[in-house]
Amino acid sequence: MIHQLASLKRLYDRVVAHVERLLDRWFLGLAARFVFAAVLLAYYWNSAMTKFEGFLSISDSAYYQIALPAVDAAGGDVSAVALFPWGLMVIFGTYGETILPILVVLGLFTRIAATGMIGFIVVQSLTDILVHKVDAGTVGALFDRFPDSVILDQRLLWIFPLLYLAVKGAGMISLDKLLCTAWTRRMQ
Repeated sequence: MIHQLASLKRLYDRVVAHVERLLDRWFLGLAARFVFAAVLLAYYWNSAMTKFEGFLSISDSAYYQIALPAVDAAGGDVSAVALFPWGLMVIFGTYGETILPILVVLGLFTRIAATGMIGFIVVQSLTDILVHKVDAGTVGALFDRFPDSVILDQRLLWIFPLLYLAVKGAGMISLDKLLCTAWTRRMQ
């Protein structure tokens, strides 16, 4: 019985090592970017498009969506909203929501873009809870039996593929790798 278990463990170890060699350095980065694209790219792109009027011109809608307290304090006059901090938040939020998801999916400047998206999701979540009064349930209700009852649960799942990309990079099948290879060849 012990020899059979030892044989089974050796077979398991060989199979796992083979799978790891096959997938190493390309699969998880590509999978994380695919999951991000499949779940969040259209969401962020559609949201970003509601914040522009014309080509690269930020609309009043962006101020209402991102900086509602400042717009309310200015009596609904978006032009009276102070540039710092609210105006900058709207500008960086709008362009960040547009550019960062595309960079993540393409695997271009992936670690920086993924880190930026993590920050964006954190700020987005705080804005949803504190400004738009989205029902956050019990904000600390991780490890409960309701995976969709708390905005924190959902956003934590959104962040996980980005966290992988921020730490490990986009992998071999990415524009980062293509540019790195081209740069290395050019420098030789």
